[in-house]
Amino acid sequence: MRYVILADIHSNLEAFKAVLEDAGSRAGFDQIWCLGDVVGYGPDPCECIEFLRNYDHICIAGNHDWASVGKADFAKFNPAASQACEWTSKQLGSDDADYLYNLPEVMSHDDFTMVHGSPRQPIREYILSTGVARQNFDHFDTKYCLVGHSHVPQIYAYDDKTTECHSVELPEEHSFKFAEQRLILNPGGIGQPRDGNPKAGYMLYDSNTGTINHYRVDYNFSETQAKMIKHNLPVLLIERLAYGY
Repeated sequence: MRYVILADIHSNLEAFKAVLEDAGSRAGFDQIWCLGDVVGYGPDPCECIEFLRNYDHICIAGNHDWASVGKADFAKFNPAASQACEWTSKQLGSDDADYLYNLPEVMSHDDFTMVHGSPRQPIREYILSTGVARQNFDHFDTKYCLVGHSHVPQIYAYDDKTTECHSVELPEEHSFKFAEQRLILNPGGIGQPRDGNPKAGYMLYDSNTGTINHYRVDYNFSETQAKMIKHNLPVLLIERLAYGY
């Protein structure tokens, strides 16, 4: 089986479509594993939900997903995120809202635990350092954990013998072969990358070979920006798509 692993679509339909087109061109895929935040920030929340639901997929809840349907408090967001979340909530029909409301916080599939933020705090915690990653290895029982939320592609590896944790950066076109170590893996962001690279990021997992490949994909962010301008979404959110920050 081949799985597309992605996170943080954030209502960016152009980026989402570009990623699945790219994945399809690489011998295809059988299922999507989405690590939350289908909506938020961008201009096409309903369209992204519909596009995702056209595929066989697993999806867990992100903080923006739940905030947009009143299940989490978007007042805790920064002003730009809060404004975008309030706009998003007004776009959702009842079917879309029900879909987001019923997304689970945590899911397990084979050797993988899937969360948005962290296994310790599935909705809100960011894993951005080896110290935080090390603490989170105590909060899931599977061999691997998939996370999103930070919009930064990264792998954290834990050594059972030394109890040490180290990070593995994920450059474009990087192939990673699963070993005996336990891992926390982040595919990066689709709709709003934050590692200084504006290309949408995702992973392809091949369960037959035990390999994960990390890819970055160009997309027409100008088209996304034009839609955001039309809907009077915050300038900060519009501008950052061009720079990946």
